[in-house]
Amino acid sequence: MAPRVRPVRPSDEQAWAELYAGYRAFYRLPDDPDAVAATWRWVSGGEHGLLGLVAVDDDDRPVGLANLRRFARPSTATIGLYLDDLFTAPTARGAGVATALLHEAAAVAAAEGASVVRWITAQDNAAARRVYDAVVTATPWVTYDLAPAAPAAETGAGSRATATAAD
Repeated sequence: MAPRVRPVRPSDEQAWAELYAGYRAFYRLPDDPDAVAATWRWVSGGEHGLLGLVAVDDDDRPVGLANLRRFARPSTATIGLYLDDLFTAPTARGAGVATALLHEAAAVAAAEGASVVRWITAQDNAAARRVYDAVVTATPWVTYDLAPAAPAAETGAGSRATATAAD
């Protein structure tokens, strides 16, 4: 089977939800049907600039998913696509599903005039990194996550601090 990739359809909801739950489990996220349902609403409805893609088998059943979102790139005055989620059903691994989804993401970027498709993955996700390294070149950038600050009333702070390059 050569996987075919297309946008999600309403009829994909159950299969997509199973794939997305598998994605969340792979990354050791808690089982959260509400998060899966909210994400489905977003990707199927195009909310938050999201676009849901699925790779389908010969029976048009989703066997992989990719969730992309548009983001502004002020440094280049362009729009990019961010690949938030990419997952292949365990039974479909090794069949080119992830590669097909990545190629479709690149095609969507080209059609929309986007300047890049960007994503992150876990450093220890060797199987995914083998696929990615065969398709693209890893960047030298390091990713950080900053937790939102507590509201001023909780911290007792009356104003926001300003950081400088000398900090």
